Amino acid sequence: MRIYIINGPNINLIGIREKDIYGEKTYESLMMFLMELCFEHNIDAKFFQSNSEGELIDAIQAAYNDADGIIINPAAYTHTSIAILDALKAVALPAIEVHLSNIYEREDFRRTSYPALACIKSFYGEGFDSYKKAILYLKEYLQKNGTPG
Repeated sequence: MRIYIINGPNINLIGIREKDIYGEKTYESLMMFLMELCFEHNIDAKFFQSNSEGELIDAIQAAYNDADGIIINPAAYTHTSIAILDALKAVALPAIEVHLSNIYEREDFRRTSYPALACIKSFYGEGFDSYKKAILYLKEYLQKNGTPG
């Protein structure tokens, strides 16, 4: 089973930015957490982070014919990017949206998620555990429903 874990803008700055929202754990510690979790569950994961919308779309498109599913934290693009939504719809892989914070308890403009419209599930507001729940959910989903292709 191969999945892409795609992170959007400023996720590389967790541990530095807005610690009251995102905590003190760093992006490097998130990557270690995810690598260990994927190894433990025999999941081949490819990790990608960019601050550029176009590069995120390229990563989603690269998952087509290379991955069984996608976990995506579109970060601020969650609330603005129809292009990311369209890319997720185009590749038609099972996708799960993830957020470290609870976007529904933040500013009003953050309560709209375009990518969620193409995702089978969303996990938010639980820090690193949002990713853990997404990975385990996607693994179970793929085992139950078969891998695409």
